[in-house]
Amino acid sequence: MVSFRGLTTLTLLFTKLVNCNPVSTKNRDSIQFIYKEKDSIYSAINNQAINEKIHGVNLGGWLVLEPYITPSLFETFRTNPYNDDGIPVDEYHFCQKLGYEKAKERLYSHWSTFYKEEDFAKIASQGFNLVRIPIGYWAFTTLSHDPYVTAEQEYFLDRAIDWARKYGLKVWIDLHGAAGSQNGFDNSGLRDSYKFLEDENLSATMKALTYILSKYSTDVYLDTVIGIELLNEPLGPVIDMERLKNLLLKPAYDYLRNKINSNQIIVIHDAFQPYHYWDGFLNDEKNEYGVIIDHHHYQVFSQVELTRKMNERIKIACQWGKDAVSEKHWSVAGEFSAALTDCTKWLNGVGLGARYDGSWTKDNEKSHYINTCANNENIALWPEERKQNTRKFIEAQLDAFEMTGGWIMWCYKTENSIEWDVEKLIQHNIFPQPINDRKYPNQCH
Repeated sequence: MVSFRGLTTLTLLFTKLVNCNPVSTKNRDSIQFIYKEKDSIYSAINNQAINEKIHGVNLGGWLVLEPYITPSLFETFRTNPYNDDGIPVDEYHFCQKLGYEKAKERLYSHWSTFYKEEDFAKIASQGFNLVRIPIGYWAFTTLSHDPYVTAEQEYFLDRAIDWARKYGLKVWIDLHGAAGSQNGFDNSGLRDSYKFLEDENLSATMKALTYILSKYSTDVYLDTVIGIELLNEPLGPVIDMERLKNLLLKPAYDYLRNKINSNQIIVIHDAFQPYHYWDGFLNDEKNEYGVIIDHHHYQVFSQVELTRKMNERIKIACQWGKDAVSEKHWSVAGEFSAALTDCTKWLNGVGLGARYDGSWTKDNEKSHYINTCANNENIALWPEERKQNTRKFIEAQLDAFEMTGGWIMWCYKTENSIEWDVEKLIQHNIFPQPINDRKYPNQCH
């Protein structure tokens, strides 16, 4: 997604110095105060070259639970050593099984320990400049029948923003879960549901969203919070896209610009639609500005993707970067990973297995064996070729997504996974340090 952000300069670009009328999102008078000339990125404030794009990490599995990121929280429910009986499939059922008070106790312990100040210091020291923080609507409001805990998530979010400010990091706040679920994924809080556009659910989601917009678009936060993502990964092929646009995205934009009169950047996930789908929505032709499109890119969630050769994976990643360049909006690759398999336990969901080793099954649909998942989380047993290919794949994606606004890798840490854990990948010299180091340069040229 494209060129904004960075250090103090980017703060100025995105927020405090924005005293302009709504204009094009891609010229030098834009809210981003950035324009492209040849291959350089310039600040319209002083025409100084900005060589820094978004180099971010997602803080997944923290304020919104994901079983594959923190399996220990879910293993305590196991009732059968041979299958996943008894284990809740998402945060909704986690809270439901425990009851409010017990769930609150366990969640508070998790929130207090999974990310600490030293993590933010380390993230900054490793060369990253932004953290994207997922949070669910239930952190701010709940429906009468919800089992979710609404306790201290907002406190931990605010503390994270303070830590980010202290260490020179910027923040995107990401509404990761909507009432009724916008995609049926466990990371939305409620798996196998697609009901967020029903009136009651939409109302609760909008209540949470307007609160986020109103609080984190004020001067108190604009030095650090440089983007608010209205909704993570709405499942475009399943939901009503016109209702999504007209009942959530456009009203949220209008609320931000016309109700609270903020120039905060808003981020719209592409809803798994093709490139250029969003070109005609909330753009400068309608005097609408400060809109970023967020693309998420993975190559492990289908049999076809898992059987690709490395050169195919790299070619596809590079093409994604090239395709984003001509979009009308600024864009960023807000999620991607190092994963070449789907072997990580519960990556596809509790009880569903992995396509890679043929254990995946859902709705009587099964996968075909590609290779073993044995030793997937023991990097000492990884063949050298796998380590090399993983680094090669990472570098290709970084280069591809820097063709536009930059990237935010999913995710910074997990309990056990390697493919989905930036911290572990750095430890094992698979993720480049410094970030611009390349063992495999010019893969996208």
